Amino acid sequence: MVFITGPRQVGKTYLSKQIIGEFKNAQYLNYDNDEHRRVIKQQTWKMNVDLIVFDEIHKMPNWKSYIKGVYDTKPETQSILVTGSARLETYRQSGDSLAGRYFHIRLYPLSVKEAEGILSPYEAIERLNKLGGFPEPFLSGSDEEAARWRNQYFTDLMREDILDYSRIHEIKTMRYLLEILRSRVGSLLSFNSLAEDLQVSPNTIKKYIHILESLYIIFLIRPYHKNIGRSILREPKLYFYDSGHVKGDEGIRLENTCAVCLQKYVHYQHDVKGKDISLHYLKTKDGKEVDLCIIKNDLPAQLIEIKLSETIPTRSLMYFSKQLPGAEAFQLVHNLRVEENNRGIALRKAGEFLSKLPV
Repeated sequence: MVFITGPRQVGKTYLSKQIIGEFKNAQYLNYDNDEHRRVIKQQTWKMNVDLIVFDEIHKMPNWKSYIKGVYDTKPETQSILVTGSARLETYRQSGDSLAGRYFHIRLYPLSVKEAEGILSPYEAIERLNKLGGFPEPFLSGSDEEAARWRNQYFTDLMREDILDYSRIHEIKTMRYLLEILRSRVGSLLSFNSLAEDLQVSPNTIKKYIHILESLYIIFLIRPYHKNIGRSILREPKLYFYDSGHVKGDEGIRLENTCAVCLQKYVHYQHDVKGKDISLHYLKTKDGKEVDLCIIKNDLPAQLIEIKLSETIPTRSLMYFSKQLPGAEAFQLVHNLRVEENNRGIALRKAGEFLSKLPV
């Protein structure tokens, strides 16, 4: 089986219906539809179906036991695709084991690479910074349409998805937290500071952050350290899947857009290619920091600093480049006229660099 998870309205259902076109006798079943739900419960789909798509199946009680039974008794020629809202990811991690029965693919918002043929890499970055990468606002090309979509999107998240994780009286606090986080993109995330701001405990903040992660609203980037335990204890950096929701100047939005594209690349390499790869940041005790670092096989492979227009390599990037000679060092600059190498640092146009990633 293949499980596709990702944010609301990122295109999971659209993608599954495209995949259906690759099969001769596929059947799409959505648990939200009354007729489809009856077919699912009674298992009365077509006898010769070669692909069954189960959409929103996680809303079915004991869905994992059901899917496990369907998989274990299916014909060898039959494939199964399971999609749904981000909640599927959390439910997937608990209860009956489905180990060895599925591959998990994470679907992300649109990237610079995917805008090829529609926009130049530079224009793609501009639009992603402004409208975000979710298909509807991105393809609209309209600030007004994007703002309207985003208002409805977060209203639905608060009213439906977050209520599955928390109680009604917590929603107001989570709204405040989400609003605060919009202004802290790319900064180190202090749970104690947030707890003081919202007058709740640090453990409550950690719980809320976990919920926002589970719903694919935000993702955390942790510092790289050979000692995994120390890495987890240090403060993470926070980014939004939707760059259009970020509050900040153009440089902050650019960093968020690059982080989303790089996280998408890393997860693609992990989910599809099976590679040992992850995204982190680097920071020393005396404050030297590099925005992002791609780790392959537990070793730094690429050091990445993100700048709007600055063409002089940062001191921190040069420091880490010398300390980690086995890693490539890049300074991605959005408004860069000419690409060059400067003191061992590769100055690259941000859009061009991201457009060469395989997703």
